[in-house]
Amino acid sequence: MENILTCGQCIFDSLMLLIIANGMPILSRDIFGAHGSWPVDFGCTFFDKKPLFGYSKTWRGIIMSVLATSLIAPFFALNYINGALLGLLVMFGDLIASFTKRRLGYIESSRFRVLDTLPESLLPLILLRETLALGFIEIIATVVLFFAFEILLSPLLFRLHIRKRPY
Repeated sequence: MENILTCGQCIFDSLMLLIIANGMPILSRDIFGAHGSWPVDFGCTFFDKKPLFGYSKTWRGIIMSVLATSLIAPFFALNYINGALLGLLVMFGDLIASFTKRRLGYIESSRFRVLDTLPESLLPLILLRETLALGFIEIIATVVLFFAFEILLSPLLFRLHIRKRPY
């Protein structure tokens, strides 16, 4: 019985940390406006003449995600360093998704549900699985819950004027 409760707690903690890391760039945009919104790719293009990541991926978003995740991590039984690492891995996964979407011809902030959630959730969960006390089933459950959370919460965040698009 204790293993089931521990498993559920690990999934919950991991999910909350993913949500915080993923949501902080959006919140920081609303808090800081244009201040500090330098694109990660500095406007560079790839060999295909498409943006490397795009203007919506900013240094401010990455820094705020890493900072917020590290500061909140102790509330979810994780130390500051591992919290920062989780935030960094979420942002790295997000950059991988953006890079891939640009190569596939998707424009900035366009929707590609699986690609929008899979790298930023799966990468940190796999690389930090021991730290987060997650097994294969817990990782899959957390990724599925993160995907569902994004689908269900995005329209609400749009109505609250936190997101620019309802997806």
